[in-house]
Amino acid sequence: MNNKELLDMYSDYLISAFGQTTGTGLAGLLGKERFGSAELWQVVKPYIRQIQQEDGVIIIDDSLAEKPYTDENDIICWHYDHSQDRSVKGINFVTCLYHAGGYSLPVGFSIVAKTEYYVDKKDGKQKRRSPVSKNDYYRELLTNAQRNQIPFRYVLSDVWYSAAENMMFIKRDLDKDFIMPLKANRKVALSEQAKRDGQWVRLDQLTLEANTCVEIYLESVDFPLLLTKHVFANEDGSTGIQYVVSSDTTLTFDQMTAIYRKRWNVEPYHKSLKQNASLEK
Repeated sequence: MNNKELLDMYSDYLISAFGQTTGTGLAGLLGKERFGSAELWQVVKPYIRQIQQEDGVIIIDDSLAEKPYTDENDIICWHYDHSQDRSVKGINFVTCLYHAGGYSLPVGFSIVAKTEYYVDKKDGKQKRRSPVSKNDYYRELLTNAQRNQIPFRYVLSDVWYSAAENMMFIKRDLDKDFIMPLKANRKVALSEQAKRDGQWVRLDQLTLEANTCVEIYLESVDFPLLLTKHVFANEDGSTGIQYVVSSDTTLTFDQMTAIYRKRWNVEPYHKSLKQNASLEK
């Protein structure tokens, strides 16, 4: 029996176990062989070939597996958690998820390793940082997905990956389209001429009807984007606003909304990793 078959057995054990599960148990089964994104692709490749479609989407998002009681090292260390608005100790990883035909499967991942030390100028304390940014991981995972000949039409991600460099990379280097949100303080131009003249307007100061589309321009992005304004009710009864852009200017509001909604498939995947596969243990 090879190591990948043992890994399947151990995964089944994690899903069905009710008691404590351990990383040392996994190490005991697999020996010293390291498993990374390339090994994941070899396992999942035949399943991807069964479900793949030309209109598939690639979803990239990162998550934190909290490990508050484990000694700190390059991987298990402090990371800022946007959902909690504070730093959390644990494993920060970036997921590349493929969604097509109603199915979602991971096709790549990167683990953030903070191998460098620096002194924070604000508090004078020594802290860790990664020599590789999450945006670098983002582009690397997309490059690997295309290299592995995974057919997809759109890249979906959250606001933390909406850098102009990522937009240019997806559209110009990969020849794909994207749908992603923008922060409300992002400045846009309402025409190509306005962009040349430096006539920038903050999104939250823009007069824009909800559930409609308008063409806008961003600095350092050499093509127009389709902008929509989503207004929704929060759980506490307040009103929320989200600005979403796409490089595909042929989309309608309903089409853009329906496609971007697929991004949420990464959330139950991350939840399953932590609960069913006992990732945090």
